[in-house]
Amino acid sequence: MGHITSRNHYENLVERLNRFPQGAPPSETLYKLLSVLFSEEEAQFVSVLPVQAFTAQTASKRSGNTVEECETLLEGLASRAILLDWVKEGISYYILPPPMAGWIEFSMMRIRDDIDQHSLGQLLYQYMNVEEDFVRELFMSTDAKMVKAFVNEEALDQSASQDEVLEIMDYEKASNVINTSEHIGIGTCYCRHKMEHVGKDCDAPKEICMTFGNVADSLIRAGYARRVEKEECLNLLDVAYSNNLVQIAENIQNHVSFICNCCGCCCEALLAAKKYGTSATIATTNFLPEVNHDLCTLCQACVNVCPMEALSLVDDKIVLDVDMCLGCGVCVRNCSFDALKLVGKESRTISPINTAHRVVLMAIDKNMLGDLMFDNSSLASHRIMASFINVILKLPPAKQLLANQQIRSKYLARMCEKM
Repeated sequence: MGHITSRNHYENLVERLNRFPQGAPPSETLYKLLSVLFSEEEAQFVSVLPVQAFTAQTASKRSGNTVEECETLLEGLASRAILLDWVKEGISYYILPPPMAGWIEFSMMRIRDDIDQHSLGQLLYQYMNVEEDFVRELFMSTDAKMVKAFVNEEALDQSASQDEVLEIMDYEKASNVINTSEHIGIGTCYCRHKMEHVGKDCDAPKEICMTFGNVADSLIRAGYARRVEKEECLNLLDVAYSNNLVQIAENIQNHVSFICNCCGCCCEALLAAKKYGTSATIATTNFLPEVNHDLCTLCQACVNVCPMEALSLVDDKIVLDVDMCLGCGVCVRNCSFDALKLVGKESRTISPINTAHRVVLMAIDKNMLGDLMFDNSSLASHRIMASFINVILKLPPAKQLLANQQIRSKYLARMCEKM
C-alpha cells in the first residue's frame, strides 16, 4: 500500500505540472526523475500549489499544513531551485517554474553533492534526448515559440558596414538584455553538463549560462548561480561569440529571464531544431546570411562552424538551407573574405511582449487558458484575472475569439460543477 501511495504522490505532481502550458508528458523516466528531485512529502505538497505566484498562507490553505510547516517546505524547495522566491513589501512569494527553462534545468546548473548528479544526468538524457514526447511538447506544441535566437551583434556590425542598412530593435540584442538587467547570474550550462554524464559533451565553455532579473536573484541566493556585474557578463558574451555559440533566449521582448549560449551538439533547442526544423521549434532572427559568390573562396569555414549545418558546398557553391538557418550570423563572423553578410528578411518576426503574453498565447493554442485564469488561487485575486484579461485584449481578433471561447467554456464548466 505504501508503494501505491508513493506513486500516487508523483502522479498528482505530474498532473499539477501539466496544468501549465509548458508541462511534462508522463513516462517512467519522468517518475524516476521526480523521485530524485522531490521527496514523497514534497511531491504531494507541490501537487496542490497554485499555478500563479503564492504565499505560505495560500499554500497552507491548499495543503492543510500549518503556515510554519509550509514555510519550512517552501524554503527547502527554493533553496534547491525547484521553486523561485522573492520578497515584495515584506511578504515572501513563491512560484513553481515550468520544467524548462525551470527546475529541470536548474538542477544541473551547478556541481552539487546532495543528489547523484551522474544518475540524474543519465535520466535527463533519456527523457530529453532518447524519448521524444517532452521535446516535441516543449518546442512544437504551440505557435508561440518558447525560445528565440539572438543575432550575433559583431556579425551584424560587419554586415552593416557594407552599405547594408539593417534595423535591429533593442529586444533583438543580447547586449541590451545584459545592460538593462538589475540582477545577473552565471551558472553551469545545463545541456553540456547533462551531456558530460553520458560522455557526449563538447569542449565549449560550461560556466556561461546567463540568468536575469528575479530568476537570477533567486538562483543566486540559492547558490545555483553566481552574481556578476554587467561588464563581466558582456565579456562572457564575447567568449560565447569566440566559441561560435548561439544565444538562445526566452522568446519575449521585455524582462528576458535567461540567455543560453548554445552549441549544435549538446543544446536541447538546437538538437530539436535539427530534428524537426527551425521554423517548427525556435523563433529565428530577422536576418539571413547572403553569399557573395564572387568573393567566396570555397574554404568552407562557414560550413564547418554553422551550428545547424544549414550551409553546404553544392556544385562548387556555398548553398544555404533557409529552413534550417537560425539567422544567428556565426557564419558571417568566421568568413575571412567578406563573402558573407546578413540581410534583413522581408517579413519580421515579433516576439511576445513579456512572459504573461507568451504564456497566454501558448495556453490559447493548447486550450488551457482556463487552467491559468480559473486556477483556484486566482479566483481570489481580481488583479491576476485582470492581468490576463489585459493581455487578451491586446491580441489579434482571431486569438481573442479563441480565448473568449475557452474562457466561456471553462467558466460554464466550473459553474456546472458548483451546481
